[in-house]
Amino acid sequence: MEEFQIVDNCLMVRLPEEVDHHKAAYISAGADRMLLQEQVQHVVFDFEDTRFMDSSGIGIIMGRYKKIACFGGRVFAIHADRQIRRILTISGISKIVEIV
Repeated sequence: MEEFQIVDNCLMVRLPEEVDHHKAAYISAGADRMLLQEQVQHVVFDFEDTRFMDSSGIGIIMGRYKKIACFGGRVFAIHADRQIRRILTISGISKIVEIV
């Protein structure tokens, strides 16, 4: 699967094994480019391969949430392991992102 893919009306963002500040700008720019080019209603972050995420990962999610929420869209997190779920909960992201 590609890193950024449109499935139905959702932007699917497959995150790498490590989400840190080195990769955050690339991920954010790629997701924003897809949001501008395509008709998407929701953003889905796929954490299947992710084993580490720092605060820059929270920034990626928050930034895309702010953009998609303006149009009534929602953000989802899928395949998050226990550690990633814990980070999403502690950061408060779980209040605005639906963890599936």
